[in-house]
Amino acid sequence: MKVGLRVDVDTFRGTKLGVPNLCRLFADYGINASFFFSVGPDNMGRHLWRLLRPKFLFKMLRTKASKLYGWDILFKGTLWPGPVIGKKLGGVISSAAEAGHEVGLHAWDHHAWQAHIDTMDARAVSRSLSRGVDLLTKILGSSPVCSAVPGWKCNDLVLKEKSRFPFRYNSDCRGDSIFHPLVNDEQLAQPQIPVTLPTYDEMIGRDGVTESNYNERLLALCASDRLNVLTIHAEAEGIACFDMFDKFLKMAKAQGISFVPLGELLDDCHEMGSSRVVRDTISGREGWVAWQMTSKLYHEGNG
Repeated sequence: MKVGLRVDVDTFRGTKLGVPNLCRLFADYGINASFFFSVGPDNMGRHLWRLLRPKFLFKMLRTKASKLYGWDILFKGTLWPGPVIGKKLGGVISSAAEAGHEVGLHAWDHHAWQAHIDTMDARAVSRSLSRGVDLLTKILGSSPVCSAVPGWKCNDLVLKEKSRFPFRYNSDCRGDSIFHPLVNDEQLAQPQIPVTLPTYDEMIGRDGVTESNYNERLLALCASDRLNVLTIHAEAEGIACFDMFDKFLKMAKAQGISFVPLGELLDDCHEMGSSRVVRDTISGREGWVAWQMTSKLYHEGNG
């Protein structure tokens, strides 16, 4: 069984500490993954205003966010502009590519994308993507081969603007199969590889999931007869949950599961349908996320 392994790197701390930790761990297991980097300013602390929203506050308490992410992340960019990750830690980013991992763009400014995507016009989206691609290209010496928006915050405008960049694929939504997105009945060339499995922060503290049974519950969701794509975070599995994730990889290996970059799943895909990308909610996550409309998971979630 293959599981596509996607690593989202949201912050300065996640890049500095989590990425090297994961690269060493992956080397021990002979794993190659897809890393998606936020390369612009780390202003993640500006999310604190969302504590006024009950659902977000509950999530922060449920996931024990201060322990999970660290106070330096929770307050980054609140009192002064956050550091530009790609300029400070370009060597860490390039080392992931040099280790054989697939490297793509996550965001220029992770916080700004999540906070303002609903009001961003084509020019703003294009500028954000261009700034991220330009800096990542400078770091890598070549253009990033893929992209994945923060928080699965994607709409038709984003899909159209991304089609102007040389991405081999994008991973911008949740769903259950690789597909070509439809925008105004136009099929776009860049495939979408949706995330099919829940993330740590969506599962932990819900439906009886604890630190002691998390690995078993997550592995039970993987199946050989369907697409499996897992997102981990450099800030969580690469730092705070590192030991638990190490055990997860051991357990998965014992079950015959192999972890691969998302691009390998695309290579294995011989038939690809098309679908609109729509917005809806997901259990354990505050706010809306983008969904593959033809996904069985989407329709089950909508009754």
